[in-house]
Amino acid sequence: MTFTLAIVGRPNVGKSTLFNRLVGKRIALVDDQPGVTRDLREGEAKLGHLRFVAIDTAGLEEATDESLQGRMRKLTESAIDLADVCLFVIDARVGVTALDHFFADLLRKKAKHIILAANKSEGRAADSGFLDSYSLGLGEPLRISAEHGEGMTDLLSELVPLYDKPFKEGAHVSPEVDIDVSDDNHDKDIFTYNPPTKERPLQVAVIGRPNSGKSTLINKIIGEERLLTGPEAGITRDAISIQLEWQGIPMRIFDTAGMRKKAKINDKIEKLSVGDGLRAVKFAEVVVVLLDAAIPFEQQDLRIAGLAEREGRSVVVAVNKWDIEKNKQEKLRNMREAFHRLLPELRGAPLVTVSAQNGRGLERLNNEIMKAHKIWNKRVATSPLNIWLNDMVAAHPPPAPNGKRIKLRYITQAKSRPPGFVVMCSNPSKLPTSYSRYLVNGLRESFDLPGTPIRLTMRSQSDKNPFKNRKKTQPSKLKKHL
Repeated sequence: MTFTLAIVGRPNVGKSTLFNRLVGKRIALVDDQPGVTRDLREGEAKLGHLRFVAIDTAGLEEATDESLQGRMRKLTESAIDLADVCLFVIDARVGVTALDHFFADLLRKKAKHIILAANKSEGRAADSGFLDSYSLGLGEPLRISAEHGEGMTDLLSELVPLYDKPFKEGAHVSPEVDIDVSDDNHDKDIFTYNPPTKERPLQVAVIGRPNSGKSTLINKIIGEERLLTGPEAGITRDAISIQLEWQGIPMRIFDTAGMRKKAKINDKIEKLSVGDGLRAVKFAEVVVVLLDAAIPFEQQDLRIAGLAEREGRSVVVAVNKWDIEKNKQEKLRNMREAFHRLLPELRGAPLVTVSAQNGRGLERLNNEIMKAHKIWNKRVATSPLNIWLNDMVAAHPPPAPNGKRIKLRYITQAKSRPPGFVVMCSNPSKLPTSYSRYLVNGLRESFDLPGTPIRLTMRSQSDKNPFKNRKKTQPSKLKKHL
C-alpha cells in the first residue's frame, strides 16, 4: 500500500529542500528567493521502509483572486484535497507568523491528516520558533532540518502507524526520471519494437519559447488543470513530469520552462529553470517542439529544435494556437516550406497543427509521437544496407583525393535510439562532409527514417588493427643460426 504526502507551507520555509531529501534526488529547484516553486511536483519518496508519493507545492499565499498567486494557491489546495497526509512546514528560525496561523486553520478544515514540522531547527537559534509552533494547535511538532537530514526518523515514526504496509520486495517504483537510452542489442539485425509499458513509459518533453502554450497543451492532454497557466510569460519554472495513459499509451510528459535567448536571461531563477528544461530534453525519447502559429520558426525556435537533434532525440514539431489562424492553408504551406529549408537536419520530421485551448489535433499529435518513437528505435538488417550502399556508390562514387579513390567497403547499424551506422572505408578523414550528407539523406529515403537524427560514422578497417603502428622486431642471432 502507498499513500500521498503533500508538503505545504508559506513561501521559503524549505519545502522543496525537504521534497528533494525524501525523493533522494535534487529534482525541485531550490533557492533563497521565495516563491521559486509554482507548480505541483510529484516524486516517488522513500523513508525507511515506507514508499509513498511526495508532492512539492507552491508557497501558500492569502490571495484568492485570479492573480498568479491566487492560481498558485488553488493548485496547492487541490494537492491538499488529493493528499492522504499534509506535512505542514514552518520556519523555526523565523517563528510562527500570522500567515502560518491562517493556513493552519485552512488545513484543519481541508486536510485528512496533518503533521506539523518545524524546519531549519538545527542550532539554538531555532529553539524559540520551535516552541512557538505549539501555538498552532496541530499537535506536537517535529523538529527537523531538511538541509541536513535531521528529524527524518521522527517523521518516519509519525507515518508508520498510519501506513505500515510497504511495497512488496521487488515491486516497481517509477522514479522521477526513469530512462534508459542504452542499446544492448547491437548485434541484432531484425527490428523488434517494444512499445511503452507502465513500468517503462514513453518519455516526452514539450519545449518551446515562453508563452507558446506548453502547460495549457499538457493540461488538455491529461484532462485537468494540473499545471499552472496564464497570460504571463515564464510561469513554468521546474521541469514538471506527469505520468499518464494517453490514448492507451503509458507516457511521462515533461513540461519545461520557456527558453529565451541566453543573452536575455539575467534572472538567476530563469537560468536554473532553463537548465532544468535542458536536462529534461536529455532524458526524453521524443521531444515536442511547440511553436506559436502567429510567429513560427523564429531564430530561438530553430535553436531549440537544433538542440533536440544534437541530443539525438526524436523530434515532432507542433504548431499551437491554430484555432485563431485565419489563412490556414496558406500558412501551413509556408510553414512546411520554411521547416524543410531552415531545418534540413530534421528532414521529414512531422509538423502537426494543434489547439491547446479546444484540444483539436491532439489525436494526430499522439499518433505522430508514437510513429517518431518507433522510427527512433528502428533497426535495419545488414544485408539490405550493403545492397543499398553499393547502389549509392554506383550512382555517385566517392571522391578521389590525390588520385586515389576512397573505397566504401561495408556498412552496418551499430545502434538505435537514435539510429547509428558505421561505414568501413579507406581514408575516412578525407571523405567530405557533403558525401556523408548524401549517404544520410539516402538512408532516410530508402529505409523510411524521416525526422529522426541519424548518426553516421566513417571508420577505417585499420583502426581496429592493434599491430598497425608496431615496429617489426629483428630476429635474434640465435634464431638466425637455427
